[in-house]
Amino acid sequence: MNNDMSKVCDKLQSGTVQCLPKGELAQKLQLKKSLCVKLGADPTAPDLHLGHAVVLKKMREFQDLGHKVIFLIGDFTARIGDPTGKSKTRPPLTEQEIAHNIKTYFTQVGRILDLDKTEIRYNSEWLSKLDFKDLINLCAKVTVSQLIEREDFAKRLKANQTIGFHELLYPLMQGYDSVALQADIELGGTDQTFNLLMGRHLQEQFGQAAQVVLTMPLLIGLDGVNKMSKSLNNTIGLTDLPNDAFGKLMSITDELMWHYGEILLSYDTYQIEQLKKLHPMVVKKQIAHAIVAQYWSIQEADAAQLNFEKLFQNKDYSAAQIVALPNDTPNPIWIVELLKIIDAVKGSSEAKRLIGEGAVKVDNVAILDFKAELTWHNGTVIKVGKHRIYQIK
Repeated sequence: MNNDMSKVCDKLQSGTVQCLPKGELAQKLQLKKSLCVKLGADPTAPDLHLGHAVVLKKMREFQDLGHKVIFLIGDFTARIGDPTGKSKTRPPLTEQEIAHNIKTYFTQVGRILDLDKTEIRYNSEWLSKLDFKDLINLCAKVTVSQLIEREDFAKRLKANQTIGFHELLYPLMQGYDSVALQADIELGGTDQTFNLLMGRHLQEQFGQAAQVVLTMPLLIGLDGVNKMSKSLNNTIGLTDLPNDAFGKLMSITDELMWHYGEILLSYDTYQIEQLKKLHPMVVKKQIAHAIVAQYWSIQEADAAQLNFEKLFQNKDYSAAQIVALPNDTPNPIWIVELLKIIDAVKGSSEAKRLIGEGAVKVDNVAILDFKAELTWHNGTVIKVGKHRIYQIK
């Protein structure tokens, strides 16, 4: 491999956790052809988040080098429900829920990928056409022992927890996607390693050249414990308002701040060590600004930082997000309903969690009762979490 190609290979592997099998990416790049690079996402929620952005950013690197990138929407596999990381059977989505969740995917993906050069595919194109004979043929290419080697399946079996037979089919369905697309490379988070390697296995079984698997690190969510996940309400969504995204980033712990700098901004060890010499507030604002600038825009990052400084450093509530309530809004009103109306929460469960944590304040008074009725007035200030403030006008 010449020096230039070696540099390209190193760049594509930078920031990844694993490149499997080792050395095969270089062999594919030496073919000097446009490689087919695949990334799949099941539409289990309407919003993508910064955790998805980690993998999309790597995909953009391949795209900028002239390779063919396919963003695969798992509209068929979403009906099964990905069992990855689940301790119990995941309820499958309805076709209506899937269609609803897909609607905004293109706009969100377009924040990172060049949509003019991105091929969008749906795995219902081929999976819905498989008949029972095809399914038996597919199942014959994998053993039960292979499937139960999967970590989450093994844990559930050990704990005497049930596994739906349809869940065992999920890795086969995802793996078959790679066969249908004849993928050269597949990207995913480290939690997807088993499924990605299943794609490689099935390609070999079908007589195709096996794909290279590149796994990316999982972004820790705002709770500082679990991976970023919509089901855990610990995300920064790509559809969040820039002010909200900036505020959420300012709410993370100092330790998590370095993780975000490394994963989302590709800061190396030297850069992080230099930043650690500065005041944490200064660094956190710098990292928050850089992330919002990268995934929203620099103008929105500037405005979001100014808004944050007015609200939380200068206590200038004139910079709060102004909300106008509908004319028929009850007064008094159930606090959860009010939080939904001003779009401060996605649902009652999130509201209950925030209230239980003492993270909801109205005119500087903490609301601790989930069933509380609130009398509001013009100018009422509602604080949700550490860095979201709304004012009724």
